[in-house]
Amino acid sequence: MSEQDRRAVTENDSADLATRLVEQLRARGLTIATAESLTAGLVSAGIADVPGASAVLRGGAATYATPTKAAVLGVDADLLRERGAVDADVALEMAHGAVRLFAADLAVATTGVAGPAIQDGQDVGTCYVAVAFSGESSGERGRCHVDRFHFVGDRAEIRRAAAWAAWQMALDHTR
Repeated sequence: MSEQDRRAVTENDSADLATRLVEQLRARGLTIATAESLTAGLVSAGIADVPGASAVLRGGAATYATPTKAAVLGVDADLLRERGAVDADVALEMAHGAVRLFAADLAVATTGVAGPAIQDGQDVGTCYVAVAFSGESSGERGRCHVDRFHFVGDRAEIRRAAAWAAWQMALDHTR
């Protein structure tokens, strides 16, 4: 577990990171969408809090329930049945689904377990964050990335840390 996975994420950290992400997206002429389970809209709300976000934020899907991931984002229903919603491939499919749904240049997705109990065989604090690109503006069709995190804390702290990780990954992959 990395140091970032352990530390508490403050509101100032979040606001600064979301601001840097919006600025980077604007500078590169990119749009973003979100697909959120664990964070249930925190990622898109943090982006929308930044003045000028309307130039980059296309939309977000809070697909908290497992069947909604398939119905709204097109995540493979067999994958969800076999592995559950807390899975790297599910996170990638969520991100790709948001790119398609919102016609965005890139999307970031979150799925995980905030607690209080284990879900889909995954411990509390387990989180997958994925970034996917449409290909047109990235120069690499289908470019994507997923990371697994383990955050510590209560539900709110885990969800905030996952949102922070999503903003950081999106920022890192738009440089």
